[in-house]
Amino acid sequence: MKAGFAALLCLSALPLYAAPPEVVAAKTSGNGDARVFSVTLAHPDTGWEHYADGWRVEAEDGTVLGVRELLHPHETEQPFTRSLSGVAIPAGTRRVYIRARCLTDGWNEARTPLDLE
Repeated sequence: MKAGFAALLCLSALPLYAAPPEVVAAKTSGNGDARVFSVTLAHPDTGWEHYADGWRVEAEDGTVLGVRELLHPHETEQPFTRSLSGVAIPAGTRRVYIRARCLTDGWNEARTPLDLE
């Protein structure tokens, strides 16, 4: 009994890892420095301590072109869509990438490609 309780205490000290924020949809419109991006994220937000708190638009080389901060959890609104306007895209760019961020775990390793029209 004591060994089981000790094991439970050890496990309870481990951080809980939720799935990283997932980009489930992304679209863009406009051109030049007037691009608007709409991104839909899914994440198991649990409240103010752990939620998807942003996403960004990146060039192929990782250069950040625009960042959308998310200021509160969306635990009852999943998935959810937010937009960012006024993103300047370098001339000749045919594809960008969307990367999501979690308040607890930071920027997601995965990037979602988005071809520009």
